[in-house]
Amino acid sequence: MFFPALNGRGRAAVLSAALILAPPVSASPPSDRLAVAPSESRPRPVASRSTSGQPDLAGLLEKAAAYCARLENAALDFVCRERITETVDPSLDVAAKPGPRVSSWNWQTNGATMVIARTRKAKRTLEYDYQCVRSEGAIEEKRTLLKVNGKKINVPEAGLETSIIVFGTALMGPVGLFGERFQPQYDYTIAGEDKVENRRVVVVSALPKPGAPETRNLYGAAWIDAVTADILRIEWSENRVGRYEIFEKRGELYGRTPRLVIRSEFSEEKNGIRFPSRLVVEEAYLDGKGRAVVRSETEVVYGDFKFFTVEVEVRRRPGSRPASG
Repeated sequence: MFFPALNGRGRAAVLSAALILAPPVSASPPSDRLAVAPSESRPRPVASRSTSGQPDLAGLLEKAAAYCARLENAALDFVCRERITETVDPSLDVAAKPGPRVSSWNWQTNGATMVIARTRKAKRTLEYDYQCVRSEGAIEEKRTLLKVNGKKINVPEAGLETSIIVFGTALMGPVGLFGERFQPQYDYTIAGEDKVENRRVVVVSALPKPGAPETRNLYGAAWIDAVTADILRIEWSENRVGRYEIFEKRGELYGRTPRLVIRSEFSEEKNGIRFPSRLVVEEAYLDGKGRAVVRSETEVVYGDFKFFTVEVEVRRRPGSRPASG
């Protein structure tokens, strides 16, 4: 969920969010409508027929379910570098704020502070040594803070000191969209074709069926390799982030329409499991002509992976249908 924050002087602070990308163990898919945030280039429309030369939606969903089954039963132990860049542009807040202008704002949340001089953009960087261990369905994350704004530091057992968002691991994100137990709750359509990493991909959107029970799962669209069915990118719905009315009210203050882009990319692969390589959360507001002002952006880049354990064992439930891989 996303929550607003207030600094010590009571001014509205930058976005402070808890962005949960991994699905809850026993949750069902959400029930409100899909609003896929626009990407840099929209996919070209294609037919969803499974004839020769056309994307086979049923086959992609079956392979995606098989991948999710492997992912859910995988034992993982890896470390990597987690590099975070936060950028905030307060120009919309300054323009909307009544009374005398202030020379700077101190925006603080979760122990982190960003000082922004009026309409000047502020950037903050963090670098962590990140360890993720998944065993028997439980995920344990550990971080050592190595750098803040390029300055070396060493803080073992560090918390996530982001000022704008607090995010959960995206590793299990595909399960909430394509896991076998979730698929009956969704309407899937082929939205288009695209290219990712010079690979031809099919863009599959997942729309919760009317009357499906609510969950905190995000949902949206996935970029799936047309041949291997690897899930290379997920662009999450924007109006499922929780307390979306915060952004709507902020948009009313600015006289603009909010637009969020939440995107996960999965470029790293080991033993058939794809690991998050990049997470981007962009908060923007559109004027009447569709022109956007980006208020905040958080980019998380994962690299320098070292794998200690990537073991996959698929345990199927009695009576469940087999999924081809």
